Amino acid sequence: MTQELTSPSPAPQAPGTGRGPGWWRDAVIYQVYVRSFADSDGDGIGDLRGARERLPYLKDLGVDAVWLTPFYASPQADGGYDVADYRAVDPLFGTLQDADDLIRTAHDLGLRVIVDIVPNHTSDRHPWFQDPELSRQRYLFRPGKGESGELPPNDWESVFGGPAWTRTDRGDWYLHLFAPEQPDLNWDNPEVHTEFEAIMRFWLDLGVDGFRVDVAHGMIKAPGLPDIGHGAQAQLIGAQVLPFFDQDGVHAIHRAWRRLLDGYGDAHGRQVIGVAEAWAPTAERLALYVRPDELHQAFNFQFLNAPWQSDALRSVIDASLAATASVGAPTTWVLSNHDVVRHTTRLGGSLARARAATLLMLALPGSAYLYQGEELGLPEVTDLPDEVRQDPAFFRGGRATGAAGPGTDTESAPDGVAAAGGQDGFRDGCRVPLPWSGELPPYDFGPGGSWLPQPADWGGLTVAAQTGDPASTLELYRAALDLRRRLPGLGDGPMTWAPAPDGVLAFTRPGLLCTVNTLGHDVELPAPGTPLLSSAPVTVDDATGRLPGDSCTWWAI
Repeated sequence: MTQELTSPSPAPQAPGTGRGPGWWRDAVIYQVYVRSFADSDGDGIGDLRGARERLPYLKDLGVDAVWLTPFYASPQADGGYDVADYRAVDPLFGTLQDADDLIRTAHDLGLRVIVDIVPNHTSDRHPWFQDPELSRQRYLFRPGKGESGELPPNDWESVFGGPAWTRTDRGDWYLHLFAPEQPDLNWDNPEVHTEFEAIMRFWLDLGVDGFRVDVAHGMIKAPGLPDIGHGAQAQLIGAQVLPFFDQDGVHAIHRAWRRLLDGYGDAHGRQVIGVAEAWAPTAERLALYVRPDELHQAFNFQFLNAPWQSDALRSVIDASLAATASVGAPTTWVLSNHDVVRHTTRLGGSLARARAATLLMLALPGSAYLYQGEELGLPEVTDLPDEVRQDPAFFRGGRATGAAGPGTDTESAPDGVAAAGGQDGFRDGCRVPLPWSGELPPYDFGPGGSWLPQPADWGGLTVAAQTGDPASTLELYRAALDLRRRLPGLGDGPMTWAPAPDGVLAFTRPGLLCTVNTLGHDVELPAPGTPLLSSAPVTVDDATGRLPGDSCTWWAI
């Protein structure tokens, strides 16, 4: 199934380091969920050619890099996170030549490209799993319990609901922490290590600038695969170390990958990175994934889960900065992605809060991740009919309650924070294809329809409708990213908290003071300077500033 390029050529060069060494330390990285970004061929599914054609939009938006979700050959049991061939492009998304063209075009525009790698599991259609003997060496098979092995080997639950084990025709059981079509790999087998290092080199040779490591806290399971003795295990993810997640042994894998990435980068004059999608119970344990000899970044889901309260936000920001500073790594900030309810909806259905949260995020030290469509202020789609929904968690044990785990809305908040406002706690609502222009679906998503239906009232939210409107969310993002790039030290410089009234956050960055009013009403304070940018109209009268409720303002100081 592995494809060859029709026109082999030297790997394209990554753009220059721009703002200095360690481009990732203050980069703004835009997540492209490929099947929902742009469709070039009219089948209603986004593809690589469509994404490449829209790259100038991302350049104009002002981001530094693009992260592409999986486009590899896959039966699509879980949106491409069930990979059958890591070196091939699924025909749904195009060809390997299309991937090569996208990387080259991105680099020509000064954008870097990060791709997903999925090392915890493969598809059950992967050649390794299809081979009865090979599969038992490279995946986690165990005999069952009970008189005739009719019971699962332990009490582990799939994060998509139901047991984490499936019995085979031979009578043994295999582990799948996600869907049954996603068997977990056996990372005690050296051949698994060798294969994934070869996969990384394949894509580095094609020109990618890094990897987002899916389920970076997985791969290693506790010896003996002990029972947990607790139901609703998805609620424990991110709250405690589990025998199948955040085991200390994963760090040896990440150290090996860091050696590979650094060695490759040194040999080719490039800076290539690894980004951990890791769930850990504390900021301190998360920081272990970004020690100097491990990965370069880790997603900061604690910030995403923080309630819209000044004390809670300050506590999360302090803990995040302290943890990453202890290992010399940059902090990352994220508000939305393809696995959680869009933050416009999650923050009480308030576009005002969403805009304020974005300006807060972009003023913080470190790197920021944007999820496609958040710059349009898109809300979660909460009324999808059952017959169009495709999230595998919807069809498993969590369907009735919305209980799930990593890869689902509730993975981000075991207490339900991130699921608030979603549709039964599942993920299809944040994956509805983007509206580009026009008054009716599919809003120029492509020449055909869209794989998930778009709301009929999105005509005012399209890229075309918002472009040039100074009050629009899109122009707010463009202005914020432009200022972030032009103000020296804003991305990765120092930060100091400043005095502020209850319910308000205030902190200084080089040349800037950021104020965030988390209250639902206006607050007055001495105007600290000249307003540079605000998520809502701010007034200054006689040296007094009036901050609107649920707003964020950047001041020149």
